[in-house]
Amino acid sequence: MRRFPIVIQIDIRSYQSQRGHYKHMLDLIDLTKTYGQVKALDRMTFSVQPGAVFGFLGPNGSGKTTAMRSIFGLISLEAGHVQWKNAPITPDEIRQFGYMPEERGLYPKMSVMDHLVYLGRLHSLSTETATKRAQALIDELEVKGGGSAKVESLSLGNKQRTQIAAALIHEPTLLVMDEPFSGLDPISIEVVRGIFKKYAQEGKTVLFSSHQLEVVEDLCESVAIAYQGRIVAWDRLTTLTELDKDLIIKVQDDLDGNYLNQIDDISILDNHEGTFRLRLARPELAPVVLHRAMEFGTLERYEVARRRLSDVFKEAISTSGLSNSQWETRDDFDEDLKFKAEHQTELGHDLKDEIS
Repeated sequence: MRRFPIVIQIDIRSYQSQRGHYKHMLDLIDLTKTYGQVKALDRMTFSVQPGAVFGFLGPNGSGKTTAMRSIFGLISLEAGHVQWKNAPITPDEIRQFGYMPEERGLYPKMSVMDHLVYLGRLHSLSTETATKRAQALIDELEVKGGGSAKVESLSLGNKQRTQIAAALIHEPTLLVMDEPFSGLDPISIEVVRGIFKKYAQEGKTVLFSSHQLEVVEDLCESVAIAYQGRIVAWDRLTTLTELDKDLIIKVQDDLDGNYLNQIDDISILDNHEGTFRLRLARPELAPVVLHRAMEFGTLERYEVARRRLSDVFKEAISTSGLSNSQWETRDDFDEDLKFKAEHQTELGHDLKDEIS
């Protein structure tokens, strides 16, 4: 059974020294938060590299939203801290971040354009600059009705697009998005994926949560999987999905696989027109197979087999050693919303209507 290389309660200083020098933009270190009897964050630790699109996964109630809020100082942690560029985050840096919270916070009576310009002005943009950026985002995200549409008239998907535009209006250095693909149609998903990739290519950092594992699998370089307030898997996606004992191989001049005949401790799992999927007793057999294959002819295909992210997700949860329990309660959730409502100026939108 696969062992995940980075697990709960990691010593971040030790991890840095193993790397040789510090390579992270965002570090969440030993975050701890309790609501009543519920431990929402239990020494949660992971890091995000610059220029990365990072997927933050986990079942409902695993601590993802609480961790994201901690980046912006929207909750008071009992222990642990968040770092940006190897130092505690400052209020000025937070103002340069973009955040799309789990609870959408748009002003329903405002037009899309007025709403985005207003948020841009809160980030010290001139009216002219905010208007230009707002129009560009409206066009890029294809918000139906354009800038003149009232927020309350928008469909769920178009509200989601507007919320994404709100997080992007000031061209943030860090983008933190809680379920950004929720409610989007396939075309809109492709547009948002393109925006995330563009931001990463510019050297900016993107952290987002999602239950749509196929999107994460296609978009992200690295992921962390949370469960019951802890990180149960964290690594590059290629490493997490790699099956180091399974090979896929095809030799153009030997479709019958004669090159495999004299190699011990391998099993043929599948053969499709000369493309073999092999199970090795030991990973060290891989170069033996490769050498033998090249002796028999032209190597057409050779790769380590991979599994789906959904399989990694299920295994990480099932082998975590943590019991299955009810995680967040509605009372805890309301308490956190009230905290945010009291600090709505910092967020740039009104949350009072969300509390019932």
